[in-house]
Amino acid sequence: MANDLSNLSAQLPAHAAGSSIRYPHFINGRYVESVSGKSFENYSPIDGALLGKVSEGGKSEVDAAVAAARAALNGPWGSMSLNRRVELLNAVADEINRRFDDFLAAEVADTGKPASLASHIDIPRGAANFKIFADTIKNTPTETFEMVTPDGGDALNYAVRVPRGVIAVVCPWNLPLLLMTWKVGPALACGNAVVVKPSEETPATATLLGEVMNKVGIPPGVYNVVHGLGPNSAGEFLTSHPDVNAVTFTGETRTGTAIMKAAANGVRPVSFELGGKNAGIVFADADFDAAVDGISRAAFANCGQVCLGTERVYVERPIFDKFVAALKTKAESLKPGRPEDKETGIGPLISHEHRSKVLSYYERARADGATVVTGGGIPNMSTDLSGGSWIQPTIWVGLSEDSAVIREEIFGPCCHIAPFDTEEEVIARANDTPYGLCTTVWTSNLSRAHRIAKRIDVGLCWINSWFLRDLRTAFGGSKQSGIGREGGVHSLEFYTDLRNVCVKL
Repeated sequence: MANDLSNLSAQLPAHAAGSSIRYPHFINGRYVESVSGKSFENYSPIDGALLGKVSEGGKSEVDAAVAAARAALNGPWGSMSLNRRVELLNAVADEINRRFDDFLAAEVADTGKPASLASHIDIPRGAANFKIFADTIKNTPTETFEMVTPDGGDALNYAVRVPRGVIAVVCPWNLPLLLMTWKVGPALACGNAVVVKPSEETPATATLLGEVMNKVGIPPGVYNVVHGLGPNSAGEFLTSHPDVNAVTFTGETRTGTAIMKAAANGVRPVSFELGGKNAGIVFADADFDAAVDGISRAAFANCGQVCLGTERVYVERPIFDKFVAALKTKAESLKPGRPEDKETGIGPLISHEHRSKVLSYYERARADGATVVTGGGIPNMSTDLSGGSWIQPTIWVGLSEDSAVIREEIFGPCCHIAPFDTEEEVIARANDTPYGLCTTVWTSNLSRAHRIAKRIDVGLCWINSWFLRDLRTAFGGSKQSGIGREGGVHSLEFYTDLRNVCVKL
């Protein structure tokens, strides 16, 4: 396989059936195929056409990638100055932005999301993750203490941050570039080397990023990509590899549990951002139009495939009927269509397999007695798009809180809306879940907003907004929604070890 993949993004928009696009691994600065010759197919969620074949990595490829990462740490990357490392990471961001259209085409082909969404969030924020953490590592101080020693002398203690080593990065398919660089950016800024296992559903942008790394001069072995599946494939071999020093993962809680068990061998640290069943709370005194817009985005953006999305909505009773009607109008205005069409308001789900899962919850809602306000099925699409994994944005009312539709993460464009009467009641209902990722609260009462923010058991609480992120702040979930915090200095706490140096003066 030639090292130049510039034709990859050029071929992706066409994704003609029978195309021969290959997605190789990127190991030690080179694109390589699997030793076994094994591969799996990558299909477009837009129309079901074959995008190409992805090399399936096994133990051999994982061993090679981890060894390359270890060699980089013992070589030029490990001895590189902080200033030079920061320069290179800023160059990575600049090169992603220079090749913005290539990354956009690759991301849209894999995910099917509207180009307007990916060009606003996925690609620019994917690039920004390198810049923000380059700035963070350069400007974050450590601690210093002076002490009196038992003999009456003095000693000076100071802390230094050292990289953990080889980091396994296991990525999801919903925001592939953004969520991958959210981990790779700080890992590299701290001086680690990484082995990335992208989702099998979205191999393109992680593969393409290898070109960027070579272009700007990141040493071989610092950034590696091994494609594959989970059990008995690249995912399992990577997370259980004895020479991996830490594992970071974004995805569903069940997979996180399996990775945590694997990481226990060797007592390796983990950082997990897992599932959620997030609540949105709307009080009668909220800015009504802003709340409708915000909840609409939280429920339906990226076809509901956002870990921070809102699938449970609680609305104060005086405005309940009005709110349901307004959100129905919003949902029905989201036009499905091709990503490049400026009128497209919602894309497909990632795959037919995932659509079957989401549709099973749509059926369960009916069986549990829900009233379907809108949606509940598959939209009628044109013949050229009928093979895609399209689904209708869906709103329910009338379910009891013990329904699986209320209790379990669906990860689709849907929400249940229920009325509430008191602040105490809605806090109890919002917290009645094994998850604790985020919530969004809409009210003009500032005192109430602060009270609720302290009492909802989540890692992130938005007041009168949703998905508004300052990358310097702590990000992560509580309960079964995750372990650890990332963002700003909090990422440094995972991607480095803090070493104390004690000097007797």
